[in-house]
Amino acid sequence: MPITRTVLDVAQHDPERTAIAGADGRLSYRDLVEDSRRVFAAVDALHRGQTTPPVPAPETLAIPITAVSIDSAFHTARIMAGLAGYRAVSATIDPRWPLDHRVGVILTTGIGVVISDSEDLAEALTSRGWTGTLLGLTGFQELERSLPLAPPPTVRDGDEAFLLLFSSGTTSNPKAFLKTRQQYRENVSVSSAHLEPLPGVSTLAPGPVSYSLTLYAVIECLATGGSVHVADAFDPVGLGRRIATDGVSRVVAVPAVVQAITDAARRDPERFASLNLIVTGGANLSSAIRAGLAHALPQVRLISYYGAAEIGFIGDSRDGDGTAISVYPGIEVSVRDGSGEELPDGEPGTLWVRAAACSDGYLAGTTDAVLRQPDGWATVHDQARHVGDRIELLGRSGDIVVSGGHKISLPAVERAFEDLPGVGAVCAVAVPDARLGSVVALVLEGDDAPAKDELQAWARERLAPQFVPRRWYLAPRLPRTVGGKIRRPATAALVDGDAAVRL
Repeated sequence: MPITRTVLDVAQHDPERTAIAGADGRLSYRDLVEDSRRVFAAVDALHRGQTTPPVPAPETLAIPITAVSIDSAFHTARIMAGLAGYRAVSATIDPRWPLDHRVGVILTTGIGVVISDSEDLAEALTSRGWTGTLLGLTGFQELERSLPLAPPPTVRDGDEAFLLLFSSGTTSNPKAFLKTRQQYRENVSVSSAHLEPLPGVSTLAPGPVSYSLTLYAVIECLATGGSVHVADAFDPVGLGRRIATDGVSRVVAVPAVVQAITDAARRDPERFASLNLIVTGGANLSSAIRAGLAHALPQVRLISYYGAAEIGFIGDSRDGDGTAISVYPGIEVSVRDGSGEELPDGEPGTLWVRAAACSDGYLAGTTDAVLRQPDGWATVHDQARHVGDRIELLGRSGDIVVSGGHKISLPAVERAFEDLPGVGAVCAVAVPDARLGSVVALVLEGDDAPAKDELQAWARERLAPQFVPRRWYLAPRLPRTVGGKIRRPATAALVDGDAAVRL
């Protein structure tokens, strides 16, 4: 794992450089090395103190698994970083996940120690016969202070499992997968070449560290000798002060945060004078957000990357809405039909990727889904098509519908309404139709909407005829995941259940 090698090197040559900073504390690189010894001493004692410890998933090769499920971004980041230099597999579990999701991943993966302040989680695990140990953050800190320091962290073998991740917290059965240290070395190699987590650079990564976007920002900053500033929640005014005070020049965040930074910069651009790069991922970036940022902070570059936690970084976009991706050198991509045949330029299909950073596969105890084929090609079932020397992203498999023989990208329909005055969030869904099989319906969020003829006219000017919604609905609030993404199947259920009003 490149974290440990770099942390030890920076701790020796520039010990006072900030490693991790957040609302609950700040650690220099020298502090981080000593803190790592406390973290592992406490975690190791908790695992060793169990009479009948849970059996970790066989894919870990018997390395015990420790999970962090707390609200503090600082403490989550320092614990995850602290375990990197030891024989340990660590995971973050979003404390906002539904209780059954949290219980399910702990039981099915064999997690042995959980750091959490959730009383309902403790009760639920006990009732299911879990033999592991759950300890609150305060109790964990007390344990850290009471024990002798563990030996210093060391650079581990590349084949050793390091991180346990989950594909989703929005389904009833999140899929788990492991990342080895070598796979993360490969990932850092790609991101450091294109996304500029440079030595000494201060990066702000607001949001829960349980999000793969934020967690990876922590890892890549420490792996390259940078400083990562984390935040429990996004407060544009407060974080604007932090950008100014700490000289933050780089932000890694979801598109919604980019919009919030833009709004804050319009009011007080001087606080963002040190900022020169924003890296975003996790969702499509609207061209309106890009244009707004360019107007408010013309010195700031915006890179929208595309990747999958299971596979790693694939490519990025530096203009438009983030759907036209330039693939990084060394990454192979293929767009295939349902039978596995390569599709010609312009034809939509399933995107397959071959990359050195790709995980070996999902943990068998959590799913029977296959991630990676024996030849190294892998897919998370994103839909795309080749367009010249780029790939155009079309969404997940459920985001493509067939209407009258035409393949329609529902995200493309939604993007057409980004700039329509009086319209907020929207979600396109497919509804049954006797003649065409299915047609596109657009569900608008709110208590009011433009007139139906205005919506139709707007759509006809911007979409191909088969993409124009045939039906229009209004819902007070669209269903969302805990991370704020609109849930398309749940939105379709609103239409099916007459919970949305047809215009």
